[in-house]
Amino acid sequence: MCEVFSRQDPRRYQPVTRKLRLNGQSTSIRLEQAFWDILDDIAAGEGMATPAFLSTLQTEVLQLRGEPVNFTSLLRCACLVQLERRGSGAGDFRQAAQRVAQAA
Repeated sequence: MCEVFSRQDPRRYQPVTRKLRLNGQSTSIRLEQAFWDILDDIAAGEGMATPAFLSTLQTEVLQLRGEPVNFTSLLRCACLVQLERRGSGAGDFRQAAQRVAQAA
């Protein structure tokens, strides 16, 4: 079972810092590449650039809950929600292991 996790491409968990503007403020966000890939997909699905999607998300969270304690954690959890929506959150480990083995 651990092969599903240990044999993944190291580029997926490589931390990447992006400098962007959220609601007019310059900031930088550091996430693993796999999370950036998911966020980019979400944004594209919404017809937005990733910074615009993140700005919209930040605005909505501020209106609903106030300032998040950790925005990057919120982004990671948003990615988990997206995977759950796709039905990938509880994927079959055997199929995942086969995909990892084929990619390695």
